Formats: sequence, structure tokens, C-alpha cells
Amino acid sequence: MFTDFSAWWHTMDMFQKVYWMIAIPFSVFFLLQTILSIFAGDVDHDASGHSDAGGTDDGIPFQFFTIKNMVAFFTIFGWCGIACVNGGVGHGLTIFISLVSGLLMMLLMASIFYFMSKLTESGNLNIKNAVNKTGTVYIPIPAGRKGEGKIQINVQSSLRELDAVTDEAENIPTGTLIIVTEVLNNNLLVVKKA
Repeated sequence: MFTDFSAWWHTMDMFQKVYWMIAIPFSVFFLLQTILSIFAGDVDHDASGHSDAGGTDDGIPFQFFTIKNMVAFFTIFGWCGIACVNGGVGHGLTIFISLVSGLLMMLLMASIFYFMSKLTESGNLNIKNAVNKTGTVYIPIPAGRKGEGKIQINVQSSLRELDAVTDEAENIPTGTLIIVTEVLNNNLLVVKKA
């Protein structure tokens, strides 16, 4: 078997050998990277050394130069080059096709990860999303902002229990339907009867 490999290797010119030397190791890296992403979670480092450990960062920019993208680039670059050489394409066109294919793969992967990052939810409540929503009183709310009660309200696709006050002249009892009119100090809701 080794003699067959050796004979095969010596029949190629240096141009083909370079493409094979790129395609094989980067294909192995690509396979290992894929397996590790599946079983160990998604950890990536951009070209500046910063890591993205699959967190839910609201400001994830479009990342073109990452290790994943570079491995994908060289994998596709190598295999496209081998395919072009075996197809009888000239050296200049082979390099061009390989470069374009690798760059398109990088663009595709960067786009996929960018749009996937937009699908995540931070889990943080933006209390201003409660304004103009309806809910029910859970703990009675004293009239004239003389004390706080609690309401149950559906905000950001989940039922929340939040503190509330009212400007109404009478207390709002448990079970009453209310509407949120404003937010005070980023944590207290002002409500009125619906």
C-alpha cells in the first residue's frame, strides 16, 4: 500500500502536491472541528484572539475572519483546486476558482453564524415592552401610588410577576384586568383598570 501511495505521489507535479497538502490536513481539521462543535459546544476565536463561546451577545458583528472560516476556506480551496487540476483546467484558472470558492465558503459560513446569533434570546427583560400590555392584579395595588402591588403580565413571550402602582382613586383588587401605562425607574409599572 505504501508503495502505491509513493508511486501515486511521485506522478504528480508540484502544483497538484500543494493542493493535496492543503486539502488533506484542513479536511481533517474541518472534520475534528465539526465533531467538537457537536459534542463539546461551539467555541470560536476570531483573528484577533477574542473568543465567542456560544454566548448570547446582543452585539455579535458579522465575523468573516475566524478560525472556523479559515479552516473552511482552505478545505474548499484545496478540494476545488484538486478538482480543477484533475479536470484539466489551467494553473491560473485553478487558483482563481479555488480562491473564489474558498471565499464564498467563508462568506456562507460567516452569514450562517451571524444569522444564527440573531436567533438567540438574551433572557433579559426589557420592562418597557410591558407598556400598553394587559395583565391581571396578583397582589392588590393601593390607590394613589400609596404602595406597591404585583401584577401578572405576559411580556416577551413569558408570564412575569412585576411590581406596580396606580394613580386610580380606589385600590385595585386581586384578579382585576389592568393596562400598563408607563414605567418608573426602569423597574416599577404604573397601571390603570382596563
